[in-house]
Amino acid sequence: MDVHGTVAEGFEPVRDAFARNFTALGERGAAVAVYRDGRKVVDLWGGTRNVDDTTGAEPWRRGTAQVVRSATKGVAAAVPLLLHRRGELDLDAPVGEYWPEFKAHGKERVLVRHVLNHRAGLPVLDRPLTPADALDPLRGPAAVAAQAPVWEPGTDHGYHALTYGWLLDELVRRVTGGRGAGQWIADEIAAPLDLDLWVGLPAAEEAAGRAGRVGPLPDPPPSGTGPSGTGPRLRPKRSVTEAYGNPDSLTRRAFAAITPSPDQNDPAYRAAALPAAGGIATADGLARFYAALIGEVDGVTRGVRLFDPATMELARTEESAGPDRVLVVGTRFGLGYMLHGSASPFLSPGSFGHPGRGGSLGFADPEAGIALGYVTNGFRKSVTADPRAQALVRAVRASLGAGPS
Repeated sequence: MDVHGTVAEGFEPVRDAFARNFTALGERGAAVAVYRDGRKVVDLWGGTRNVDDTTGAEPWRRGTAQVVRSATKGVAAAVPLLLHRRGELDLDAPVGEYWPEFKAHGKERVLVRHVLNHRAGLPVLDRPLTPADALDPLRGPAAVAAQAPVWEPGTDHGYHALTYGWLLDELVRRVTGGRGAGQWIADEIAAPLDLDLWVGLPAAEEAAGRAGRVGPLPDPPPSGTGPSGTGPRLRPKRSVTEAYGNPDSLTRRAFAAITPSPDQNDPAYRAAALPAAGGIATADGLARFYAALIGEVDGVTRGVRLFDPATMELARTEESAGPDRVLVVGTRFGLGYMLHGSASPFLSPGSFGHPGRGGSLGFADPEAGIALGYVTNGFRKSVTADPRAQALVRAVRASLGAGPS
């Protein structure tokens, strides 16, 4: 398997780990990019553009993009935080102050920050949306507005796997006078930074074949285990297995808010602006986004740095921690971002970002000046800590001369 691209001196361990992901962990097609202090130090890709291409007929190229699932949440979270910085959104205001219809069914006390820290009590829909309904920008928010909380808002946390997107998108629309999160990202983030990153793939990019086909991968072979650097294959806790196996659990219901599961290769799905899980990005687009959250990128000085220090601290200051009522493991969240922890290890305790279910990952570490984006077309059963992504994180840590964290 040929690995294409470049690494800066000292970051060779990342190239080695990326190659091992193909030989030992069954990677089909992927890319990884790393920025350090705003300069790209890793830019690698390999394999096939489409997960179902077993012949290598269409290789992954530098500009290949993929659906990144919940890694989208980290990109979308920047929108309300930047609106807050501009004085347009109060994080401690009730959501109903901006969205009056939302107040129904005991949601008067849901605050804007509860949407971002997964404490709103709204991870499920009693009446799931069909895939067609989910693509309608009005029906998702209407369904969430009609839903009663499953716990007292603000008192506990649980991952809002899909409802997060409708909550955030409608809130942004109400604050901006009709511009949804996807358009806001395109105008205010992707265009100034020249990012290959979309929440709602434009028709021209679809026609150009920018996005490859994604799908499930089988479990890696046993040879991928052990001390080779790719990490062991871990068996999930019994409580986690039971939660995913029980159709009445909050876990299953949260991920079934769209039923049946949508076809993520459908052009209509890729065109829809779904801020919870529908983003499409290249590895460089995702890494460059996170690099811009913590500093200037490649010498850009036109005010493009996205987060000032205060906003960055809002993103990575712990708001929720402990047993997650949906994921059934211990999780940590700031405002819109997962934080470094056992369920989702990043580079160090100061890191913040977001994984995508089954593989993809984007995060930043301000102290190290590191931003990473990993994109794959092959999804595994992992939710927050895919072994392929974790192998790359460990390799970055080794490149920096840091020990385990």
